[in-house]
Amino acid sequence: MAVQGQAEKEIEGISFEEEDLQKAGEEVYVAPPWKLMWWRFRKHKMAMVCAVVLIVFYFVAVFCEFVAPYDPDQAMIQFKQVPPTAIHIRDADGQFHSPFVYQHLHAMDPQTLQITYKELPGTRYPIQLFARDFKYKLLGLWTTDVHLYGLPPAAKDQQGVFIFGTDRLGRDMFSRVCYGARLSLSMGMVSVFLSLILGVVLGGISGYYGGTADVIIQRVIEFIRTIPTIPLWMTLSAALPRDWPVERTYFGITVILALVGWTWLARVVRGRFLAMREEDFVLAARLNGSSEMRIILRHMLPSFLSYIIAALTLRIPEMILAETGLSFIGLGLRPPAISWGVLLQEAMNVRSLALSPWVLAPGMAVVISVLAFNFLGDGLRDAADPYAR
Repeated sequence: MAVQGQAEKEIEGISFEEEDLQKAGEEVYVAPPWKLMWWRFRKHKMAMVCAVVLIVFYFVAVFCEFVAPYDPDQAMIQFKQVPPTAIHIRDADGQFHSPFVYQHLHAMDPQTLQITYKELPGTRYPIQLFARDFKYKLLGLWTTDVHLYGLPPAAKDQQGVFIFGTDRLGRDMFSRVCYGARLSLSMGMVSVFLSLILGVVLGGISGYYGGTADVIIQRVIEFIRTIPTIPLWMTLSAALPRDWPVERTYFGITVILALVGWTWLARVVRGRFLAMREEDFVLAARLNGSSEMRIILRHMLPSFLSYIIAALTLRIPEMILAETGLSFIGLGLRPPAISWGVLLQEAMNVRSLALSPWVLAPGMAVVISVLAFNFLGDGLRDAADPYAR
């Protein structure tokens, strides 16, 4: 009897398992493509991690005034070339506390003029969350003085929290990297978005209508692609007037990157439209009375939208590197604009780089963001065809 009961339990377990598998199979069969893409993308662990990293980066870019503890243009002479501040949770006696920093004693070598800093374990300054400092407009709407973290008001003249250290003028590098993320990351997104519009419109016209329009657009694409990209970027950027304000220069660099970068997407869209314009579903839409614009936007374009999204994700790092490179050599954004490329100009000063190597922190931000976009693009590319095995 005991053996029979155990066998019945095993049979019941098998039936339950088969039932669960059947339900899972039915869920896959009826799932929409976007859900299948999410299930496939979720298996790519590195892409998931990089997606979280990019979310953090763009959060910092949008709310940089809140995240940055100091005014990025504030020159604190008493804190020139301070190395990255060590944050402690345990004092010299081995007791645990909330995060704090020790006061630093600075001195200057009379021969090398190098400034050195030494911690004084006797004086602790606690790090406060949502501390109050300089006023700013959050999202350009609300005036506030609340920041993510900082020191008590009484300790600001004696000590600071400099996660990435300070430059030769005493400006906080972490605050400047946060502000630089807004321009560098947004320029990559905006330029790719403009490239998307140009590529889809011109590539769609070229592939769907053909004829004279196709010939003209393809000759323009071939002409642009025959010119080396980097010299073309440098030439167009050098043509921008140097007395332009930051906003106009930002718009000009964004348009230049978009005008040079739309050709690759136009070629892809043209090839897809050439392959699909004679398909049965397009013919059925024409017979049903759909307009050509509706056929393009509602039937043809969504069929390879996932591929476009994956390709654009891989294209954004190139735009970020282009802006960083142009700004680094002085042909892109210029001070008082704050971008990662502008901040890296400080590393061109050999003396500053030797005395304070932490001025390369914007370069690390560029490397991390570019790698994150590349891994995210790999994950989206793998998930772009959810029906592939």
